[in-house]
Amino acid sequence: MKKNIAIIMGGYSSEYKISLKSGNVVYEYLNKEKFNLYRIHIFKNKWVYLDDAGNETPIDRNDFSIPLNNTSITFDCVFNAIHGSPGEDGLMQAYFELLGIKHTSCDFYQAALTFNKRDLLSVLKPYGIKAAPSYYLNLGDEINETKIIDKVKLPCFVKANKSGSSFGITKVYKTEELKGAIETAYKEDDEIIIEGFLNGTEVSVGVLKLNGKTTVFPITEIVSENDFFDYQAKYEGKSQEITPARINPEQLEKVTIAAKRIYDVLKMKGFSRSEFIFIDNEPFLLEINTTPGLTTESILPQQAKEAGIELGMLFEYAITEALA
Repeated sequence: MKKNIAIIMGGYSSEYKISLKSGNVVYEYLNKEKFNLYRIHIFKNKWVYLDDAGNETPIDRNDFSIPLNNTSITFDCVFNAIHGSPGEDGLMQAYFELLGIKHTSCDFYQAALTFNKRDLLSVLKPYGIKAAPSYYLNLGDEINETKIIDKVKLPCFVKANKSGSSFGITKVYKTEELKGAIETAYKEDDEIIIEGFLNGTEVSVGVLKLNGKTTVFPITEIVSENDFFDYQAKYEGKSQEITPARINPEQLEKVTIAAKRIYDVLKMKGFSRSEFIFIDNEPFLLEINTTPGLTTESILPQQAKEAGIELGMLFEYAITEALA
C-alpha cells in the first residue's frame, strides 16, 4: 500500500520563500507511484493542504490530518522542508513527537540546539570541535565595543544567533560599523553572536544516515563573489560551489571525521549540512543546518548528484530512514 507523505513547507521566518521552493522540488521529484504526496503550507496565520489546482484545505491541528471528501487523511511520515522556525528550531519536531507521527528531520532537542549557534558551539567544544573566537550579546545588554573587538578582533561577523540563510549578518571592518551591524542582527533575533573572521577555505558537508550508517556526501567548496557567503551568494548565484571541494587529503579526512563526529555525538537524524572553514589544515565549525535547502541548485542535491544519487532517491532515503 502506498504511504501517505506530507511535505511541509513555508514557515514563520524570512526563509519561507526558499522553503516553498525546496518543498515543491521534493513534491516534484519524489516517486508518486510509491507515495501519496500532499503539499502542506505552514504559515503563522494558516496551516493548509494545497492541491494541484491551488485549492486550500485547512489542516486539523489536533491530529495533523486533512478533512477531505467526508474522510480524514492522516500521514505515515512528514517530509520536513521548512527552513528556520518552526521547522528547524524544534517546534514542529516536538509537535509530531507528541502526535506520534514520524518525520524526516532530527528530534526536537537536536533541532533546537543546532538552531542556536551559541549553544551548539558550547556543547561541541568538549568533543574537540573548533570554532572562531566569539562574543555574545542579548537585547538590552551594554555594547562595549573595546571589549568585543579585544575578544574577536577585526574584521568580524555580527550574526543573529537563531537565523538562517545569512539573514541579519554583517561583516564589520571598523569599530564604528559595529553598532549598526548589531542593530541589523537584532531585527532577526534578540540574541547575537559576534565571531572573529576566519580567513580560509569554506566548505559545506552534507550528512545523512543511509541504511543506519552515518554517511558523508562529497564535500562542497564555497567561493563567494561577494565579501562572504551571504544571502545573494547563497540564492542569487553570487558564488561558486565546487563539488568535490579542492582540498588536500588531510583536510578531507579531518573535516569528514568532524562532520561524522558531530552527527553521532548529537544523535542526529535526517539530513544535516555543516559549514566549516579551514585554517591551515584544521576545520573550524561555523554552523549546522538541519533542514538544508533542497532546490535543484542547493548544495546538498549537488553533493548527492556527485555521489551518483538522483534527487528522487535522495528524498526517498530520508523517508525510508524515518520509517525504519
